[in-house]
Amino acid sequence: MRDKDNVTRHGAITGAALGALGVLGFSMSLPATRVAVADLDPWLVAFGRAVGAGLLAVAYLALVRAPRPTPAQWRRLAIVAFGVVAGFPLFTSLALQTSTAAHGAVVIALLPAVTAGFAVLRARERPAPAFWFAGAAGLLAVLAFLVLGGAVSGAAGPADLFLLAAIGCCGLGYAEGGALSRELGGARTICWALVLALPVTIPVTALSALHHPPHATTPAAAWAGLGYLTVVSMFLGFFAWYAGLARGGVARVGQVQLAQPVLTLCWSALLLHEPVPPRAAVAAVAVLLCVAATQRLRATPSGAPAPLPPAGAPAPSPRPVVRAAAPGGAPAPLSPGGASVPSPRAGGL
Repeated sequence: MRDKDNVTRHGAITGAALGALGVLGFSMSLPATRVAVADLDPWLVAFGRAVGAGLLAVAYLALVRAPRPTPAQWRRLAIVAFGVVAGFPLFTSLALQTSTAAHGAVVIALLPAVTAGFAVLRARERPAPAFWFAGAAGLLAVLAFLVLGGAVSGAAGPADLFLLAAIGCCGLGYAEGGALSRELGGARTICWALVLALPVTIPVTALSALHHPPHATTPAAAWAGLGYLTVVSMFLGFFAWYAGLARGGVARVGQVQLAQPVLTLCWSALLLHEPVPPRAAVAAVAVLLCVAATQRLRATPSGAPAPLPPAGAPAPSPRPVVRAAAPGGAPAPLSPGGASVPSPRAGGL
């Protein structure tokens, strides 16, 4: 399709490289959210970033003169908007009011498995039972960390429930957006989703600002965190991420997410000076191993498009049409599909 953005066209950089670029941008989302919600209302942070990114999306779509999506694509964009424009930002903002970014990074480590699960459901794959065992092991590792580091009663706290809800929303939005980006392109997929969400994000942002007027005690840090979430986490990061998923496949490029929890833990320690207890590192490693297993054990969908050849590789030459000789030396007639109709004498060839 000629109207896709450049990063998904043949000859662009690989899907894995684009995915890594997106993950690098996303890895600072939790620390930036933690800084922003320390002084700003979480609803303002969650939906204000979507409004700002939505205005950037309007400008981008007008600049490239993007054609409007079809009705079927609008319905799929609604799923993307629910998952990554509204659901994930809201639940992480609510969670990080009381939870640290380092704690959130360990729970978010389950996101690649959830993304793969939604990709399996959408593609109607039939993975081996070991896939589900590995996914269940990753979930148990996360729950064990929550019990050991959370409430004494062993029950997960509200922040942990918010984080798990955020994972579900994000995995759905990643899988749906990655598949839709094969048709629209990575940049236009997130841009149209942001535009579609504006009738909801603008009123919620306005009501939040009126009900809880911004009064940041550290305005520079709070607004810088919100600015990062708006420009990188909600806008530019998805340009690379969705383009990578479209070019390399949701499940395969989704493996790049395995580096995100580790990067987030590093940012939390370096920028926020949050302690990273040994149990967090152990839980993160356990979850990553389980997630890696789910990625390796996934089934390849029978209807999935073939991967694009590397940049600069010669296009495969068409197979020559071979026409068998008919009796008497005359060429055999061609079938409607272009293949030769064998003569009765050549039926065994």
